[in-house]
Amino acid sequence: MNELQFADDVMARIRARGGAYNERAYLFVLATIEYLQSRLQARRHVSGAELAWACRDFARDQFGLLAPHVLGHWGVTRTEDFGRMVFTLVEVGLLVTQPGDHESDFEAVYQFAAAFGDVYEWQGVRGA
Repeated sequence: MNELQFADDVMARIRARGGAYNERAYLFVLATIEYLQSRLQARRHVSGAELAWACRDFARDQFGLLAPHVLGHWGVTRTEDFGRMVFTLVEVGLLVTQPGDHESDFEAVYQFAAAFGDVYEWQGVRGA
């Protein structure tokens, strides 16, 4: 099976489980895990809160001030959405959990408006 067939198979399994988010959101979560792991001294299991914060940081790195809009376009508006995607990826066999890991670990880690609510100045005009 080539990579494209594998990706199509995985996305079909996600859709079959009622994947509620844009396919790119699931790929974003997988990329965020690698982003986070590359910043650790050694690869290890990460908590839901660590991953949620890494999703914020990675989104800001990738999309800048548009980060909340891109995530919102994909259907991601709360940290709980990251948890749902992670556990869907677990169900389809792409990720594994450890005992004690729960989808609720992602609940209200931060509020999107506060986490992405940067104020910027452009030509002397302040905006949010």
